[in-house]
Amino acid sequence: MLSILRIVAALAALVLSASAAAAQSVRLVVGYPAGGGVDAVARLIAKKLSESPDRSFLVDNRSGASGLIGAGHIAKSAPDGKQFLVASPAEIVVSQAAGQKLPYSPSRDLVPVILIGETPLAVVAHPSLGVSQLRQLLAANGTAKTEIAYGTPGSGSSMHFAGAMLGMAGKLPLVHVPYKGAAPALNDLLGGQVQLGVMGLPPVLQFHRNGKLKILAVTTRQRSPALPDVPTVGELIGSSDYRFSNWMGVFAPANTPAAEVARLNQRINQALQDKEVRQQLALSGVEPVGGTPERFAAFLKEEEKRYTAIAGMAGIRYGE
Repeated sequence: MLSILRIVAALAALVLSASAAAAQSVRLVVGYPAGGGVDAVARLIAKKLSESPDRSFLVDNRSGASGLIGAGHIAKSAPDGKQFLVASPAEIVVSQAAGQKLPYSPSRDLVPVILIGETPLAVVAHPSLGVSQLRQLLAANGTAKTEIAYGTPGSGSSMHFAGAMLGMAGKLPLVHVPYKGAAPALNDLLGGQVQLGVMGLPPVLQFHRNGKLKILAVTTRQRSPALPDVPTVGELIGSSDYRFSNWMGVFAPANTPAAEVARLNQRINQALQDKEVRQQLALSGVEPVGGTPERFAAFLKEEEKRYTAIAGMAGIRYGE
């Protein structure tokens, strides 16, 4: 009888232990498919954070609608510190600036935790375009007669904004060709169906290195450490105001306890100091940022103002 009681007690302890472990797991929700840039960064961070014995971190891909499905899920989630969002500009500032109706309010329903890092966008050409440098296109300076089609992952994307501003600032006759995602845009660019594109840097790096595509310029203020010989658009058009990046940031549901936000912020800041993490980010052209939730919130306010102003200036509207 005593043996049976001991077995029952042991089984109960195992159940309690499993329940405790489940309670300590944290999900990082990504609104994009596995294998993409945001997903890769989220998995790298989750792996590093899971080295801590008290919590495990899992990536939960809830892809669709350019990240809006994942963001909407977190916006409606309980503020219990068990689920966070790893997001890009699309679902936080860009879609809203382009006039897209969102199923949540980024400023009311989501709390900034930390800006993980930034990667440039790339102005990239197919060899058939016949140019190896952006300055060759800019040399026309308003005299070019032939329109140049440029592809992006979608209407109202940050790439669309970057391309529209390039056309305006460089006086280039660019015509926007929106695709339904980065994969079809990249496939047509590789096939030469479209000869110019504005894309995220990580997906095109390997094709630049093997000669299938040519990165003409990057869109950040500073040159990318991954491509130190490639100029910025700002350098070529003579403007320090031209800057676009694809950043990755972490958000919590509104009303998440400040202690939970601070704890995750501290852990990710520590992860970003790890040599291996920084090396892996660098391979994808991602520059780590980090900092406080307040610093990230201030950054987001600036992004929102800037994208809204550009949308009005360039006439960018979602779906057009």
